[in-house]
Amino acid sequence: MVATELGLEVAAAGHEVHFVGTAVPFRLGGVGHGLMGRGPYFHQVSNYAYALFDQPFPELSAANALTEVILEHDTTLTHAHYAIPHASAALHARDITGRSRVITTLHGTDVTLVGADPTFIHSTRHAILKSDTVTAVSDFLAEQTRDVFGVDVPIRVIYNFVDTQRFRRNADPTMRSRFAHPDEALLVHVSNFRPVKRATDVIETFARVASEMPARLLMIGDGPDRLACFELAQKRGVIGRVQFLGSFPDVQSVLGIADLFLLPSNRESFGLAALEAMACEVPVVAARAGGIPEVVIDGVTGILTEVGDVDAMAHASLRILRDQDVYLSMGHAARKRAVEHFHPSLIVPQYLEAYREVLER
Repeated sequence: MVATELGLEVAAAGHEVHFVGTAVPFRLGGVGHGLMGRGPYFHQVSNYAYALFDQPFPELSAANALTEVILEHDTTLTHAHYAIPHASAALHARDITGRSRVITTLHGTDVTLVGADPTFIHSTRHAILKSDTVTAVSDFLAEQTRDVFGVDVPIRVIYNFVDTQRFRRNADPTMRSRFAHPDEALLVHVSNFRPVKRATDVIETFARVASEMPARLLMIGDGPDRLACFELAQKRGVIGRVQFLGSFPDVQSVLGIADLFLLPSNRESFGLAALEAMACEVPVVAARAGGIPEVVIDGVTGILTEVGDVDAMAHASLRILRDQDVYLSMGHAARKRAVEHFHPSLIVPQYLEAYREVLER
């Protein structure tokens, strides 16, 4: 999502942009890419399977696709999102062509989870060291990268951004009535339902909130822990007040009517979903983990608790939802922070400056 939004912003600034991936990013799907020969363009990475080998070759396939784009379109810069496999593929294409500088943006799991695995740690370190420039989406992630891989390289921190025109408060009562009654609080969680997101903590928190006041919960996304969340909601007796919406492309339409956003992750490099909620004037109750404190200001735009403390999360949620002054104050502060610190007009120029510096070396 971040790479797509950034690419579209860079294209809008007048640059020629080519997306390379295994499938069209869903946020690119509605854009007339390649319209009138101006781009942005999409190039698909082909999969290759041969009976002799147990697994396909995603990095080599991506490197080949990038090589073709570089040679055919004379692209000058490859921006790789994630150190592996994308930065590795970009470096391979650079070696093949002798062209196109590589800027790598670290997003989190490529450092804290996958990249740190002994299976990939040397490849990840190599991708970081050999990139022409490395950026990270938070100070936390930049420091983690240095610690995990023992590298002493400049890492430029450029935060993620949010489209504050698309992510904004939706005052339409008809939309809200689809999910909750006027007297019910509407809580929302958005994630990929992987263990690191601790989605079951959302259910535990909501069960405590729902025992104290009328409330509904929307669980948006899909992943391995979704069934566990469903079963826990049944066990806690709140299944009738919880809706699992699955993958929901227009998440802004739901965030825009929400009253509270829950993010209990034990590891977040940034917390983009929280930022999108904040842009919609939704206070955030989140775990104090990773880069979240760089986005959510404790006591101002939401409340931060310790990881796994569902009682504290429930208490914080009830405090916000029961006090209209606190709720409105935090909602307004959340929107203000999103606009003043994470607006595309502030973040995109930082990437463009990084591009210029790389190309001028």
